[in-house]
This record gives sequence, C-alpha cells and structure tokens, in this order.
Amino acid sequence: MSETDLFNIRSNEKIGRYAVAKRDLKAGDVIFTEKPFAYGPKADSPCICLGCYTPTDGTNLCSKCFWPVCSTECENKNAHKDFECEVFTKAGVKFQAVSDPSETCLQYECITPLRVLLAKEKDPERWEEEIQHMEAHPEIRKQQPTWEFNQHNIVEYLRSLCKLSRFSEDLIHQVCGILDINAFEARTPEGYSIRCLYPKMAIMSHNCISNIHHAIDCRATGDSDDFIATVRAAVDVPAEGELHSSYTYSLWPTLLRREFLKESKFFDCTCQRCSDKTELETHSSSLKCQKCDNGIIMSNNPLDNQCGWSCTHCDFKTNAVAVRKIFSIIQADLDNVEYLFGPEGIQERETLYKKYKSVLHPKNAYMTILRSGLIQLYGKAEGYTLEDLPDVILERKVELCYQLLEVLDIIEPGNSRIRGITLYELHGPLMVLARHRYQNDVITKEKFKQELRKTVDLLGESVRILKQEPASLPEGQLAVVAAQGYQQLNENFDILVETA
Repeated sequence: MSETDLFNIRSNEKIGRYAVAKRDLKAGDVIFTEKPFAYGPKADSPCICLGCYTPTDGTNLCSKCFWPVCSTECENKNAHKDFECEVFTKAGVKFQAVSDPSETCLQYECITPLRVLLAKEKDPERWEEEIQHMEAHPEIRKQQPTWEFNQHNIVEYLRSLCKLSRFSEDLIHQVCGILDINAFEARTPEGYSIRCLYPKMAIMSHNCISNIHHAIDCRATGDSDDFIATVRAAVDVPAEGELHSSYTYSLWPTLLRREFLKESKFFDCTCQRCSDKTELETHSSSLKCQKCDNGIIMSNNPLDNQCGWSCTHCDFKTNAVAVRKIFSIIQADLDNVEYLFGPEGIQERETLYKKYKSVLHPKNAYMTILRSGLIQLYGKAEGYTLEDLPDVILERKVELCYQLLEVLDIIEPGNSRIRGITLYELHGPLMVLARHRYQNDVITKEKFKQELRKTVDLLGESVRILKQEPASLPEGQLAVVAAQGYQQLNENFDILVETA
C-alpha cells in the first residue's frame, strides 16, 4: 500500500479484510489509484481482438501466434505480445476457426487466467503481497459445475496443450477463483467490456449503498498505464469509517442483487438496504396489489429469497418464486430495448413504462431503469431534440429526472456518474421551459433570471461530478462539453436574460 493511500486495512473473522478511511474524507477526495495486476477478456467472451478487445470474425491473426488481432498495432500491444503470444508461439497452439464468432468462444477462457499466471512470474513481489491472499473460495467452487469446466477448458488446456506444467492445477484453479470473485469490469475506448484484477479495490467491502466511486481510465495504449483505476470518496466519510463498494448493479431490486452476489461472490448480503422491506423507502422491489386500490406487495423477509410476499392493505399473498418470474419477464422486455436508440428507443421504452405502470410501484427498480433510458434519449433523438419537444414532453423529462434523483439520493448518494449525467440532462429542459414561460408572460423577468441561475448551478454540479471521470470514457467526454456550456452560460448570463 502506498503512503499516499488514504485507507487502512482491518480484518475480522466474519468478513475478512476490509478498508477504513485513514482520515476524514470529503466527497471527491482521491483515496488511491491503482494499476491492474492483469486484465483481459471476460468469461464467456465471443471472438475478440486480443489487443483492443473489439469483436472480430477471427480471420485476421497475429503473425507470431496466429490468434485473432485487429492489426499489427494490436499484435504489438504489450498485454498480448508479452503474455499469451509468447506462450502460444512457443507451444504451437493456434486459434481454431469458429463458425459463429459472435457466440461464446471457449478458447478465450484461458487468456486472462494465463495473463495472471505470467504476471505472477514477472512481478512475484506484488503477487505475494497483494494477490495470493485474495479470496478464492476453493471449498465452495469445488462443488460447482464451473470447477469441472475450468479443469477442462483452462487447467488442462494450459498445462497440456500450452506446455505450462510449471503451473500446478491448484494454482490455476486459485487464479480462476480470484478472478471470478475479485475482478472488476472495465470498458475499452470502443466501449467493450473486459475484466481487470485490482487487489486494493478488492479489499473494499461490499454494500448495496457504496460510499466510494471508482473510474477506470481506458486509454489502452498497450503500455503499463492501461486501465488505471482512481477511487474517490462519493460522500463524506469519517476517519475509521468503513469504505464500501457495490459489487452489483445498484438499480436492481433486492432479490436480484442478493441472487447475483450469492452466485458470483458466494455470500449473502445483509446490508441495511437488503434488510429493509421498502429498500429504505425506495420501494425498488415493491409491486402494486391487483386486488385492492392502494396496496403494496412487499417481501415478508427480504433476507430470505424463498419467503412469502404480502399486500400491505389486503390479505393477498404470493411467494418469491412468482415475484422472480415477474422480474424475469420484465427484465427480458428491458433487454429487448436496451440497444434501441432514436425515436424507436423512446417509443418502445414508453410502451414498457405504460405497460408496467399498473404492476410496479412507481419507484420500482425497473421503472427507475426505464426512466434512466428515457432521460438520455429525450433531447437527442431525431425529432426529439429539446427545441423540437413541446412543453408537455419537456416537463415529462424534468419529472423523470427528479424522480430518478430522488432514488439516487438513497441508493447512489454523492458523486456518482449516473447523478452527474442526470443533472446534465435536467438542466437543458429546465432552461428551455423557463424561457418559454418568460416569453409567454407566465413568469416575470426576475423569476426567469432566478430559474436560469438554478439551471446553470445544476450544470455546474454536473461538471463537478463528471470531471472526475477519465477523458477516455463517455462520461469524461460529456464533462468537457458540460464544462464548456457552463462557462459560456456564466459569461453570457446577463445577455441570455436580456435577449430571451
């Protein structure tokens, strides 16, 4: 741990190692930065370039090892050239062509574990100090199908075909476990996902309401500075306060979050949010009762994934299995529109919003997810720019933003990227609406001035949050645009008022 790191490591028998603040932290304070020990393709990866991780058809191959790359530039990136390329070349292990490169390609399962093993040899000191003691849960994983899967597709592949018998079976299984439990997702400059192993970040204990925020710089230049993580305080944290990261998607309902954590991280979350039937009044899991007018259906015990669910106003009861089926159906609908943009993306999401409005609590997680998507599409899609939208739709976008912020105040408090984006999306329609009201003599000039100042301040808050994001990420690029807009609005504020 660096002397500049603002955390100390503690441990207890129940949760093992965890981190606490070294001193009082203010929101935005950098707690530490960290290079990944290793990084590479995620599990279940399709056919991708081993230099930039962009999906490929597998026909363009490295001139040395004959595995997929995009170009000579990607072939010569350190992450490929200095790791698996040497092994595959020496062993004569070539990539086998696949019929559908978009499907999961089992040949890639070995890549990231191999990079970790080779990094162990290149930097044995860091392995011994930071990696080898990371949790791998071998006693649990041995009982799961993934153990046999890894034995065949990774352990035997590396030890036999790749002639790496110097790595024991136990060590390779340990590395697979370390990656499964501790790896973090990062995005490439092109927006594709990989996994990175950050030993310091892995020390941060889980909570479904995190008080830290991490951003990963995806410059992907091929040198040792790839994918550097910066971890900051999301909110004020007192000295000795425990530092929490969220290992799961914060917008999911409790049933899904706990299910994911159990299956992938092998623990049952009992945090304050998971323990509360209302999810701290966000009602992210709650349903509307179809048997009475004002009833809300909630879990009788959210820490029991098999328990009953009951209405607050009538005698209607159901069970967790039925609720999970409902969530699965809704999630499938959301998955179908996830990559729809433009006018079609708006229309399909609005259709789902109306479809489930009578089924889900207004703050339910899936309504929140739909709001998040709509907020970012209204104002950008063709025919739906801010100047195109009638006031009633502008007001809807404003309402959606405030509803989302109300939930974020609880489940993602402080400096989160989704808050920064939402504030940016909020300032535009507020500004247009204020101008329209002033032009139509609904508000006075002084009131218009006050509302305009409010929108500029919201944009400034967005800039303050998003400027913490690396310029290589879309959020960091948005920060540049937002900062330019903020400066121009401040410089021309009086002119804007006079010429409205």
